[in-house]
Amino acid sequence: MTDTLDEVDLQLLRMLGENSNVTMKELAARINLSLSPVFERVKRLEANGYIQKYIALIDAEKLQYGLIVFCNIKLKQHDKKIGHDFVADIMRLNEVVECYNISGDYDFLLKVVARDMKHYQDFVFNKLGSVKSIGSTHSTFVMSETKHSHNIIF
Repeated sequence: MTDTLDEVDLQLLRMLGENSNVTMKELAARINLSLSPVFERVKRLEANGYIQKYIALIDAEKLQYGLIVFCNIKLKQHDKKIGHDFVADIMRLNEVVECYNISGDYDFLLKVVARDMKHYQDFVFNKLGSVKSIGSTHSTFVMSETKHSHNIIF
């Protein structure tokens, strides 16, 4: 089995990226194929890792977690143990919803959700502050979200 994607595979990925709740029957109708080949293609895309999982996008504001903060992190030192310790500590913090190892002036970029500024302050002092490998932080507060997409097939 080849790992090359054709236009039908890309169409399926676009449609599933837009709405993973769509049925196989709806997918088949939209791309003008019968149910069986669509099912097989989707299963192949899953097996080959193009589709990692299906998730529900949860509205953070409806759950009172409307404050989004991007937090830049500089580590105290750059060595393997400190980096691994930092990642292990961050994985335990529920408020951190995304974490990226980046290049440039900072080592990591965190996307943090909080109820409000008081909650974020508590998070910084009591949770992030307990991560021993952090040298410094810089927080940027989101004023409004202009675009939010998870669909990467253009």
